Amino acid sequence: MSAELSRRLTALFQWVDPGPGASHLVSDISGWWRDAAVLAELGPALVAPYRTARPTVVIAPAVTGLLLGPLAATALGVGFVAAHKPGDGRLPTGPLTWAQSPPDYRGRQVDLAVRDRHVGPGDRVLVVDDWVRTGAQLRAIYDICARRGAEVLGSAVVAVDCPAETVAALRITGLVNAADLPT
Repeated sequence: MSAELSRRLTALFQWVDPGPGASHLVSDISGWWRDAAVLAELGPALVAPYRTARPTVVIAPAVTGLLLGPLAATALGVGFVAAHKPGDGRLPTGPLTWAQSPPDYRGRQVDLAVRDRHVGPGDRVLVVDDWVRTGAQLRAIYDICARRGAEVLGSAVVAVDCPAETVAALRITGLVNAADLPT
């Protein structure tokens, strides 16, 4: 990854106070999507560590993954598969493989589903997302891939905000460390 991309990701990020009653600040990554240079570089930067492993498909969870996943897939010249959540109101039709995540950083368990016809034996999967704190959603996607007979190569994320054990267990690569983002 270029030093310029790292600098721009950091400069375009901010924490936002959502207002009264909030218990924590919320990450605002919208500046990343507004910057054309960042958008052009994100896909290639995310997939660079996995290019030689030759992924056959990129999977990413809704919602932000629906932007990053296609950028990564395009950079690799492979297809993209969305991991849907029932709460987003857009569940696909047809047979789905479901998995429930372990509790995330807020204690929530998230249900994710992938269309059966899009992932199967022989697939070499790269999972992509914007931020990882606990790896809960990544684990659910890994479970879906295992059930479908696909091999997960690892996960590429923009911001890593999780313990080293999680990074190692899920084979995560990231573009920035969340601790280095402005507070």
